[in-house]
Amino acid sequence: MHAVYEQLTDGAATFETNARSACQHACVAIHSQTVGSQMPGRLISGTRALSLATLQERAERAASAFAAIGVGPGDGIALFLRNDFAFFEAGIGAGMVGAYSVPVNWHFTAEEAGYIIKDSGAKAVVVHTDLLPIALKATPSGVPILAVDTPPEIAAAYHLAPADCAMRPGVKVWDAWIESFPRRAPEAIEPPGAIIYTSGTTGRPKGVRRFPPTEAQALALTKLIARAFGFDGVLVGQNNERIVTVLTGPMYHSAPNAYGGFSVRVGADIILQPRFDPEELLQLIEKHRVTHLHMVPTMFVRLLKLPEEVRRKYDLSSLKFVVHAAAPCPADVKQRMIEWWGPVINEYYGATETGAVVFCTADEWLKHPGTVGQAQPDVKLVIMDDSGKEAPAGQPGDVYVRLTTGGDFTYHGDDAKRAKAERNGLISVGDIGYVDKDGFLFLCDRRNHMVISGGVNIYPAEIEAEILKMPGVADCAVFGIPDTEFGESLCAIVQPQPEAKVSETDVKSFLRDHLARYKVPKVVEFRAELPREDSGKIFKRKLRDPYWEKAGRRI
Repeated sequence: MHAVYEQLTDGAATFETNARSACQHACVAIHSQTVGSQMPGRLISGTRALSLATLQERAERAASAFAAIGVGPGDGIALFLRNDFAFFEAGIGAGMVGAYSVPVNWHFTAEEAGYIIKDSGAKAVVVHTDLLPIALKATPSGVPILAVDTPPEIAAAYHLAPADCAMRPGVKVWDAWIESFPRRAPEAIEPPGAIIYTSGTTGRPKGVRRFPPTEAQALALTKLIARAFGFDGVLVGQNNERIVTVLTGPMYHSAPNAYGGFSVRVGADIILQPRFDPEELLQLIEKHRVTHLHMVPTMFVRLLKLPEEVRRKYDLSSLKFVVHAAAPCPADVKQRMIEWWGPVINEYYGATETGAVVFCTADEWLKHPGTVGQAQPDVKLVIMDDSGKEAPAGQPGDVYVRLTTGGDFTYHGDDAKRAKAERNGLISVGDIGYVDKDGFLFLCDRRNHMVISGGVNIYPAEIEAEILKMPGVADCAVFGIPDTEFGESLCAIVQPQPEAKVSETDVKSFLRDHLARYKVPKVVEFRAELPREDSGKIFKRKLRDPYWEKAGRRI
């Protein structure tokens, strides 16, 4: 992760000087004097607060501590943590000695976490105490484990008992460990950022490792990301705007990771929500006068499911820029959010591998409902058919993009997979979509989510969007399951709202009124709760895999 030691001053010259620092997919530290406004920023979690100046000091001590155990350029530090102060401290400290931070999804089993820790070659693991039982099993012998006390707000959010959060004998305590070392003086070391591991929808996840960009590439990347997050005016010193934000998503994902880093860089007040809760978010917006948010569509769905009287009782007038990404947003969901929050809702499309390459304002979306936007400056966007030719407007195909002035990446330890992602110099992460005559991109689904039933391509996202319109439905997931006749057929798992009565017949009847019959799921099941990531995003793989394991095949 990155440290910025230059003074932030007005003007594009400083913007370009610091561009290399900002473009990393990682947290960005700022010196106690490098705050882009009159008030210093803070990290806030529950009743705790940490100034960014103190964060910088603690990160410098962490850097000295890492160096003392032999961590250096090109090494990795695994962060098996929820969103907490230590995530920033350890990540920034790692960058100061030239090491990558490697966020690990804390939902993982010991086997899953162990794969990432070993694959990345992590030289140390920083972990919350309640996750120590998993970390102790997952971490190779000889790799230091550094334990962070699970704070009370996180323990409460996840219903953890004091015994669950107990420190284990013989494990180094993070706070005491870093506080025993002096602050590390700034060095001319290029912090490499983070290795973010992809979700692993097909096979083991792979770590995305970016190559250091040139100054020109860094400037282009910074502009692209800053626009997507709504921070561009602040970065170039066009105003003295205070940024107040809530970090709603887990930082083991690339977008919240980068968003957290940019928020630190601009001297924001950053509220760490221990676990996404829709009404609590509204409370935080009103209490802290939140100006900026980064969200995912699932959060919108959960917000809209709140009773009308709850949604209307909070003052949300402080919001200036809300951006969402990570998954297609059903058109009716976005329409209702714009009606509720106003034209502050923006959207970008991208991936860990590509950055935020496509952007869309609320006004643009209202003129092109369903779009994720147009290619940002210096971005090439092409829809390719199966033969590699450019598809005409309106015809779905594989989405290929490239920031023409940007840096490059590879998959850690798997250059062959990186090569497969490229075609004609452009990169695809497996999304299928089309562009309209005005150049606006519309997504259909992920290629690895697409269901081929009897030779017909079916996109589950379209069906999920319709099911979510049903009264009494809280959420759903649609995916392909084995079918002896058609190869694959559709299955829908529906989570009803509390006390709502929704039947299989209701779902199928509703869909027949809105979709072609071949898009109506053959199987409809119900669950009180769907397996989720901390962001609220559904773990679809956990729903899909049991059906294919029984069939003894994957496709």
